[in-house]
Formats: sequence, C-alpha cells, structure tokens
Amino acid sequence: MHSRLDSVLARRVIPVVTLHDADSADGVAAALLRGGLPIVEITFRSDAAEQAIATISSRADVHVGAGTIIDPELVDRAVAAGATFIVTPGFSPPVVERCLEIGIPVIPGVGGATDIMSALTYGLTVLKLFPADALGGPKTVKALSAPFPTVQFVPTGGVTTDTARDYLAIDSVAAVGGSWITPPKVVASHEFAAIERLAADAVALCAENGQ
Repeated sequence: MHSRLDSVLARRVIPVVTLHDADSADGVAAALLRGGLPIVEITFRSDAAEQAIATISSRADVHVGAGTIIDPELVDRAVAAGATFIVTPGFSPPVVERCLEIGIPVIPGVGGATDIMSALTYGLTVLKLFPADALGGPKTVKALSAPFPTVQFVPTGGVTTDTARDYLAIDSVAAVGGSWITPPKVVASHEFAAIERLAADAVALCAENGQ
C-alpha cells in the first residue's frame, strides 16, 4: 500500500461528492469534518471540480482527492488543484503510470479478475471495485478475495448504509466509497447539518465493524 493511502483509508469510508457549485465545497468539507470524516473525493463530473478541490485543499484538516479520473491530463489538473489522491472508475495503464511517475497515491477501479491482475503488475493492491452493487455486491468481493489475498478492496457504486455494513464486515475490504453520505439534493440545497449527521452515522457504522 502507498503509505499516503493510510490517512485516506483510516476512517474506512470515503464520501464521494459531485459539486456543481464550488461555493459549497467548504461547507461540505466542514460538515464531513464535524461528523468525523476528514476526507472527501470530489469527482471530475462537473466544471466546478477543480475549484472545489482547490478550496478544500486550502484547509489543513480535510484530505481531498479527485475521482472519475480517466486520462493523464486529468491527473495533472487534479494534482495542480490540490488533490492528495486519485481514484479512477476503471483500470487505465496511462493514468496509473502517470500517478506513479509523479508519486500521487491512486486507487484504480477494477471490475473483475483481469483488471486486478493488471493492477498487481504495477504493485497496486488497494483497488476500487466499481460498480460494486451491479457487479454482485459483497458476494463478488468475497469471491475475488480468494484468488487475490493481498488485495484490499474499496467497493463503490450503489453502496448504502445497509450494504456498507455488509462490505465492512469482509476482511479484504479496506473502506467503502459512495455518495449516500452526501446525497446530491442535500448538497445542492446546502443542508450541511444533514451531511454532518450522515457522516456521524457512517463513523458509528464503522465502529460497529471494528474500525
């Protein structure tokens, strides 16, 4: 594991947020922090992503990463904005190679055994299973864990409070990622108190599963 991923995985939950309004970035980060989750992944699914990352990276108390990174140029843009880790939806050798070249931690997306084998050739063992729910959920994680005992999974995609509990009970799951803590409508309406409550609930859930 990249040593700098320790802080990313420490709480065992990675809130995933798509911000269409960069002005709400600080409010979301602050709410997550108050709820006990000093980490957020901002997806590159909107024009506001870079400014949102820059805003959050100016804080000293929240780790901010960039998600939905699909090419090396986006890696450079994310890092320039202040991202401290990279997450991809699928396995891309050019993206992985760029991350390794510049020394930025990366959690590449995988969808099955072939992707996992590709990741292992690069020495990567912390992998995002995406879309986890559509791929079979916890049963798939358990099935893939057998031939790949060194891999730690970060299931993302369709994760809910209920399924998060099931994933986190699996030894090979390092963390779960998802937007259930930061629902788009709640973020858009600046309901930061609700995000704080959802973050606190996620932290409590992790405690139940031996964080």
